[in-house]
Amino acid sequence: MASMSYVSSQLPIIDLSAADRGPEARSRLHAQLHSAAHGVGFFQLVGHGVTDPETAALNDTMRAFFRLPDADRLAIDNVNSPHFRGYTRIGDERTGGSRDWRDQLDIGAERPARVPGPGEPAYWWLEGPNQWPAALPGLRAAALNWIDRLSAVAEKLLHELLAAIGAPQDFYDDVFGDRAHLHLKLVRYPGSADDGTGQGVGAHKDYGFLTLLHQDTVGGLQVQREDGRFHDVPPLAGAFVVNLGELLEVATNGYLLATNHRVVSPPGATERFSVPFFYNPRLDAHIEPLSFPYAAHAPGATADPANPLFAEYGRNELKGKLRAHPLVAARHHADLLLTERPLAGAALTS
Repeated sequence: MASMSYVSSQLPIIDLSAADRGPEARSRLHAQLHSAAHGVGFFQLVGHGVTDPETAALNDTMRAFFRLPDADRLAIDNVNSPHFRGYTRIGDERTGGSRDWRDQLDIGAERPARVPGPGEPAYWWLEGPNQWPAALPGLRAAALNWIDRLSAVAEKLLHELLAAIGAPQDFYDDVFGDRAHLHLKLVRYPGSADDGTGQGVGAHKDYGFLTLLHQDTVGGLQVQREDGRFHDVPPLAGAFVVNLGELLEVATNGYLLATNHRVVSPPGATERFSVPFFYNPRLDAHIEPLSFPYAAHAPGATADPANPLFAEYGRNELKGKLRAHPLVAARHHADLLLTERPLAGAALTS
């Protein structure tokens, strides 16, 4: 039987395997998904089929990467990549204009470099090869296998979520296809910053469709709830923390929630590891508004004039990358920095 519980600051817990246990169990799952996605925008996902040995293998590989000498990690520094792939040093990423006290490896679908031609959108810069550490050859297979594994989970989850609110479950299949802009981060939080600031990563919403996060047992993830306060998300063994991105909120006119969240740095020199996976559509996908029975009850999507959203997904992704990775932007895309304001001049429309 699918389960969902509310425990003070705990998120709803949803068992995806209920989708395969007959009509009654699937109906209960849909009721629970509907409630969590409409009321919270975050939940813990179990019953997803990813095994403990698979997760342990990824964890071992990730920790091995962060144990490499600095020279080996810096050999794949993301400032080398116009596609924003590779290793980001501690403090080099920004959220809300402030540095995030973490280092990470950004990995996407493995594709040839695409340089935008005359008249083509600049977001094609985001498609290209990853950078892999020569000192850890097993990381490539581990990371790409994880992307494939979680893509299947996310696709199933999105189908069940759309069905839960009465929409065609395959409504957005065409915006993904075999060119989805999938994104994986291997992240280490090394403890508190030397100046005492606690921003592991600043408060933000994700701008794609779905995020599936594997976190270790240290904690630090916080979600803004109905009372306006940020609440801890206690780690739950074997679960992925799932949150909805802004495109789903806008596509449903605010009926489904994209929720602010952040990470508070662990105390002292305590390390925290996490692996967020972002299920995003094709860069050139146009996101159409969703037709569903509850549309009349939608309150309207949250509007942020400083961070408008576009119907063409790649423009959102590029805008976020230029802001979050100023060193990469300055080295490879100074011309785009000059045009970022006009680029962000029109909000997402139907």
